[in-house]
Amino acid sequence: MTLVIEQLSLGGDGPTVMVKDTIDIAGLPTRASSQALADAAPATVHADVVQALLDKGCRLVAKTSLHELAFGTTGINHWTGTAPNPRFPGRIPGGSSSGSAAAVAAGLADFSLGTDTGGSVRIPACCCGVFGFKPTFGRVSRRGVMPTHSSLDCVGPFAASLPMLVTAMLAIDPTFKPVSVPNTPRLGIVTVQASAAVQRVIDAAIAGSRLPSETLALPSLKAAYDAGMVVINRETFDACGHLLETGKVGADIAARLAAAGNTTAAALAQAEQVRVQFSAEVDAALQQVDVLVLPTMPDLPLTLADAADTQAVLGMTAFVRPFNLSGHPALSIPLASAEGLPVGLQLVGAKDADEQLLAIAGRLLERLYASHEG
Repeated sequence: MTLVIEQLSLGGDGPTVMVKDTIDIAGLPTRASSQALADAAPATVHADVVQALLDKGCRLVAKTSLHELAFGTTGINHWTGTAPNPRFPGRIPGGSSSGSAAAVAAGLADFSLGTDTGGSVRIPACCCGVFGFKPTFGRVSRRGVMPTHSSLDCVGPFAASLPMLVTAMLAIDPTFKPVSVPNTPRLGIVTVQASAAVQRVIDAAIAGSRLPSETLALPSLKAAYDAGMVVINRETFDACGHLLETGKVGADIAARLAAAGNTTAAALAQAEQVRVQFSAEVDAALQQVDVLVLPTMPDLPLTLADAADTQAVLGMTAFVRPFNLSGHPALSIPLASAEGLPVGLQLVGAKDADEQLLAIAGRLLERLYASHEG
């Protein structure tokens, strides 16, 4: 198993937790699954989220592998090896937080922590059939998390159940206080282009929930995806570009990182304009409805063989990355296609309404389970 980078045993006798290897644990190096950081010095202090877990009595049992330098969405890593997808063998685990999602899917931890800069929690959650949550940007401390500076990245949890996901949020966000929600929250169905197999599952879930809904357009969704790519390219190059000199960055990541270095100031300025526009668009939509609903991924997760084709991988994050740019909280709920393959239902909430978003997810799931039993 190349899911675990380092076994450890820290903390109390609470929930068992594994942590992505971009998050500092004192005494251990933070290598981000890159050979270029193989000789990194051990971290001297715990990341804030790690300290928070320990303060809550959680037991940290391992650091997990990832897509190298957290700069990819498949989870394929030729240096550490690729984390297996426990529930869907032969399919990609998703990236970049591949090991953290796989650990929860395999039942090796009660919950795990990943980071999400352009879908890096929600994509692997979808691929591995677990819950994955990206909190509101800035809501959970990033101190001690790589990269040091990001306007997109969020630490977020994976869990096999929604209650355990809430337990994780209570541990890592001292301001998180669960709320109750109306019995019939309003769903805003975002119009997107997804595969027929995925759309069928999403439509069935919305219908099965019997919650009031209306269809909404987010006209800047594609522009926000493109702008998010520009920002992540610039910020990742600023953080990791110097590692290219080592000659030890994997060929796939090295090519992407070198290209990212060509991001212009003009492109970045334009991306920031799109950020403002798209954020306002999402805010306005969330004044009409309680939560936005769309697929996590436009298609079923690729097989490992197909994912070697970089062109096939493009667009996997079309529905997740825009909400990193805008900073809204977003959750991926695990569902399955008729063939038993993983599909993610993504819910997006208002900024700083993380508790409400998770409570609405709970209401939606209750109604789905009731409709199935009925």
